[in-house]
Amino acid sequence: MYGLFEDEDDIFMGSPKSKLMDIVFNANNDVVRHELEKFIDRAAAMEMMMREKCGEEFSDDGDEIEKEIRSYVITRRDEVDNFAKNLYIELMGSILSQSE
Repeated sequence: MYGLFEDEDDIFMGSPKSKLMDIVFNANNDVVRHELEKFIDRAAAMEMMMREKCGEEFSDDGDEIEKEIRSYVITRRDEVDNFAKNLYIELMGSILSQSE
């Protein structure tokens, strides 16, 4: 798992998460909005796919799916953290490539 002060140990003085936040707050606003909209659309599609595959088990109020997601995050914390780092880097790349 991450250390509490991950940024202090990073050779580039920042985690992918902190670097993404720097980019989001300093990049072209239109580019950031576009990339965030794409990200949310993708998350919505994945949640809809999960609901379809799991059927009636997940109610429309979202409580069951939220519990399932939390459970997954807790049981696979390191894997989720590593995948999240990749997503931060991917989003940074998308924003930066459109901001040049």
